[in-house]
Amino acid sequence: MTRLYNQHIVVAGAARSGVAVAELMQRKGAGVFVSDAGTIGEVFRERLESSGIPYEQGGHSDRSLEGDFLVLSPGVPGDAPIVRAYEDAGKQVLAEIEVASWFCESRIVAVTGSNGKTTVVNWLADIWKRAGRSFLLAGNVGTAFSEVVEKSSAETDVILEVSSFQLDHIDRFRARVAILLNITPDHLNRYQNRFEHYIASKMQLPGHQTEEDTLIYGYDDLVVREQVEKMALQTAHPELLPFSSEIEVPGACLRDGIMRIQTKTHNEEVLPMDQLALPGKHNLRNGLAVALAARVCEIDKGPIRDSLTGFEGVPHRLQKVRELGGVTYYNDSKATNVNAVWYALTSFRRPVILIMGGRDKGNDYRELYDEVREKVKAVIAIGEGRDAIQEQLRGVAPVIWLADSMQDAVYKSYLKAEKGDIVLLSPACASFDMFESYEERGHKFIQVVMTLQEE
Repeated sequence: MTRLYNQHIVVAGAARSGVAVAELMQRKGAGVFVSDAGTIGEVFRERLESSGIPYEQGGHSDRSLEGDFLVLSPGVPGDAPIVRAYEDAGKQVLAEIEVASWFCESRIVAVTGSNGKTTVVNWLADIWKRAGRSFLLAGNVGTAFSEVVEKSSAETDVILEVSSFQLDHIDRFRARVAILLNITPDHLNRYQNRFEHYIASKMQLPGHQTEEDTLIYGYDDLVVREQVEKMALQTAHPELLPFSSEIEVPGACLRDGIMRIQTKTHNEEVLPMDQLALPGKHNLRNGLAVALAARVCEIDKGPIRDSLTGFEGVPHRLQKVRELGGVTYYNDSKATNVNAVWYALTSFRRPVILIMGGRDKGNDYRELYDEVREKVKAVIAIGEGRDAIQEQLRGVAPVIWLADSMQDAVYKSYLKAEKGDIVLLSPACASFDMFESYEERGHKFIQVVMTLQEE
């Protein structure tokens, strides 16, 4: 379905992905109409106008229901009225990555999971770069798949970060190599607060693979392991390669503190785990996953080792901001769910002042109790979710303060912190109550931290 001439297509949602796929389909000969229930940002309006693509904002008119099929931006809920209207009419509703994949000539290496996606795709890109391999980095990581797909070729790999929202409406999208990191409760407000629906969304990625493909999966994650064990009972499934930091498995694991890889064509040591560049058990697992994926893609061990020891991580993910008066400040703004905060806390052995909060997604903070009791000397709660945080962590954290802004939160942490402490922004919540994005939230934290002066 790569010929779109004489097709009339509606795109719901006019942010980065929606505008990019509209432009792509127009270039492929389709008549496109873009409809957004909210206000379209100025940058995206200008792009639509310069491309001559008609659009509407502030609601979905009858015209928006006249498409041959609907392409859904990841920010539009699957139960939105426009989606139900197309489904009731028996018309297809497709994801942006689905449409982009129709025009992809590259091998797709796709990464999904509740936590770690951005770190892993950037780590893969770092390996590919060190190996001199051609690649395109896209998806949930910042550049829409539709923006880069026309640069794809047989000599170039596409490294793609895919969220559950992007997987909800795929049809023939297929990753030759898929990495499923973990599945923990997240975005449940988009899935009728039913974890099984969220799991099903994540499993769309391996569910669309064939026997010619490879699934690399996190064996230590019980939900992932159970889902893959069900896949293994099917007659046809992709090659299944686990990675584990806990036990020895075929795929990638540890033996006597050494990272090892075992596939059909490789059985080798890679690196002592204590030489890994990024801290924390979660990054050990991420490192095992990227090393295994690179070997599956026949990248030599040298560039893999260089990247495992030299990769500096990504902004807003346990990003060290500065040290002041013996206190170290970390920006983990991308930790938008409880499990991500748990991983962050497990990375530290020093006392932590934890800044949390934002738009709560139905979070259950009980997962944090042990780490909070052991390491956290104060919680500073911000945003819409601050009352829920205070309620659930009362009696667990020694001190809980409420802050009215990021500046207020940082100043409170500055007054509470002592030499040897860590101040950690790890929100467990979405950013949209106070900021445009988690990036803006992280930048604001950094900005305020950099204004602090040593007493």
